Amino acid sequence: MMQENQNPPAAASTIKSVSIVVPCFNEEATLEKLIRRVLDADSSGLAIELIIVDDCSNDKSFEIASQLAELEPRIKAIRHGVNTGKGGALRTGFANSSGDIVIVQDADLEYDPAEYPSLFAPILNGSADVVYGSRFKNELPADAKYISNVIANKFLTLLSNIFTGLRLTDMETCYKVFRGSIIRGIKLQENRFGIEPEMTAKIAAHQPALRVEEIGISYKGRTFEEGKKIGWKDGVSAIRCIVQYNLFAGRGK
Repeated sequence: MMQENQNPPAAASTIKSVSIVVPCFNEEATLEKLIRRVLDADSSGLAIELIIVDDCSNDKSFEIASQLAELEPRIKAIRHGVNTGKGGALRTGFANSSGDIVIVQDADLEYDPAEYPSLFAPILNGSADVVYGSRFKNELPADAKYISNVIANKFLTLLSNIFTGLRLTDMETCYKVFRGSIIRGIKLQENRFGIEPEMTAKIAAHQPALRVEEIGISYKGRTFEEGKKIGWKDGVSAIRCIVQYNLFAGRGK
């Protein structure tokens, strides 16, 4: 549900900062490298606020994040006392963000922060309010073509499009970019990966006032053995969320 007192989107010329929200659960192997890549990335001249939300990891993820936050004022490290899932971590990150732009960044190095300039551009030039980074607009590298995941993502995106009227190619992408006032004005409920179709439904409910654009991105997928966390149960949940938030929840209005 989008709050009634949400401010209208700011003019592109007033956009000065970006909040990069990183949900994290047991990512000690990649987290420090990811943080350094984010801080070294071209942020299109925007001031960076990096918010790492550790979702009650049982490895050294929060220790790494908090140590780096002590050395780097641009980093904010937050820890959940209980595990809530990606959706819960994102809600915390969005609520603690202050950027004129907000982007979601996974901690597992599947998505490259070098893509930021192209993802920010449609908002900075005033042509979009929300940007999705699509893994399927460009050719995926061979090692990322896990056929079951690709088929599942394409099916869920098609089903979502049927309900929302959007013409996305990758609804489940991590790289979602918003004007900050927009995402902070949407009430989100899902705790796990169902937050992806929930966000999509609630953004679509406010078209044409909110303009959505897709940009092709690169992608380097990992296997379940390497730490991938989404499974078939999340796919079933995604179907439930697509129906619920587009029909029975009034599309989030």
